Amino acid sequence: MAIPEDAAGTAVPEEGAAVTAVFGERVDVARRFVGHLATTGVSRGLLGPREVPRLWERHVLNCAVVERVVPDGVRVVDVGSGAGLPGIAIAILRPDLQMTLVEPLLRRAEWLQAVVDDLGLGRVTVVRGRAEELAGRLQVEVVVARAVAPLEVLAGWCLPLLRPGGELIALKGRTASQELERSEVSLRRAGAVSWGVWQLGVGVLDEPTTVVRVTTGSPVPRTRRGGRGRSHRGGRTGD
Repeated sequence: MAIPEDAAGTAVPEEGAAVTAVFGERVDVARRFVGHLATTGVSRGLLGPREVPRLWERHVLNCAVVERVVPDGVRVVDVGSGAGLPGIAIAILRPDLQMTLVEPLLRRAEWLQAVVDDLGLGRVTVVRGRAEELAGRLQVEVVVARAVAPLEVLAGWCLPLLRPGGELIALKGRTASQELERSEVSLRRAGAVSWGVWQLGVGVLDEPTTVVRVTTGSPVPRTRRGGRGRSHRGGRTGD
């Protein structure tokens, strides 16, 4: 599926200082991605038209800062990728990552492939399917997800895709701590050994991104560039 011409060079939402601060030399690629979201992303129902004025802050920047806690050179799966959020936003900044976008709907998977090709993201693969169908076929170091399912359900889908010591990074809202607390029993049953809530983009974004980080198997240090948060292991608070 080709990207229509109206997606190229389209006027994108107004940028703030955070756009350059986050994307740096990759900002032109990020602008092109936002152009796709604002045009074909809307016309094909991946985003509502009301989201266009806030594509940068609410969506693309919100997702891009997740790369700060992804280790170098690992394999990452974006479950329920939809409009490529967070997977494409992360991949734009991190060409060292091997990114797989998992999306069950055909029209969305086709859109993702066309956008990936247009942006020249050579290490990004699109897979049409559901996370629960890929257990045993994919074993990666990091799984990311945004607005896919409640945490206890998400863990059941995503943790089987992780290698021992791998990490699920779930983008959540202001009630992340409460959701995490409700999900602790389910996380243990799914094989998690540690978990915590982190704030990313502090001092850069007007509203930092809140993520829940869940580690399975034998935990290893995961912070790449920093963040603020609390971690838990077996219900105890740690550093």
